[in-house]
Parts: sequence; structure tokens; C-alpha cells
Amino acid sequence: MEKDARPGWIDRLAVRWKVSPPRVLIILLVFACTGFTVMFLKRPVVAWATGEGEPSVWFSVLYYLFILPFYNAILLVYGALFGQFRFFWDFEKRFFGRLLGKKP
Repeated sequence: MEKDARPGWIDRLAVRWKVSPPRVLIILLVFACTGFTVMFLKRPVVAWATGEGEPSVWFSVLYYLFILPFYNAILLVYGALFGQFRFFWDFEKRFFGRLLGKKP
């Protein structure tokens, strides 16, 4: 039986990110750890800010605006812990460059 000639999604990410396939898995693990950390921190932060009440729409909008820098800082911390700081530092520079409309 012939093997599919198309590269898998890990290989496509490796090419896109210019890293080896094993590094892709580590990078995805860093994104997962960061997402879970932010998810676990949300409930206590919302409870503290709203006093166990239902958050308003304005609070939700402000939360998502203010969580962005914290998410990115946590991403750099996990990136450093997993030995991928350089990748995530470059990722952050590209991300904020796009966000602020600057050309690389």
C-alpha cells in the first residue's frame, strides 16, 4: 500500500515555524500549558473582582483585554521552562508587531 505523499500537520507546522517535528510537539505543549494556566486562573480572578456575582459585559470585555499581556508573559515563562524561549520571544515580537500594525 502506498503512503500518503502529503505531509502531516506536524510536518506542516515544522516547516511553517522552521523547527524540527519534535520541537513542534514541545511548542504545542507550551501553548497547552499556557492555556490551561489562564483557564484555571480565570475563576478566582473573576470571583475576586465581582464578589461571586455575575460579571457584567464590560467586565468581560476588560478581562479579555487585560488577560492578553498576562497570557503572553505566561507563554514566555513556559517557553523558557521547556527550553523554547527564543522561539516564543520571536513569536511575541511578530504577534505584537502585527497587533500594532508594524511591518517585520
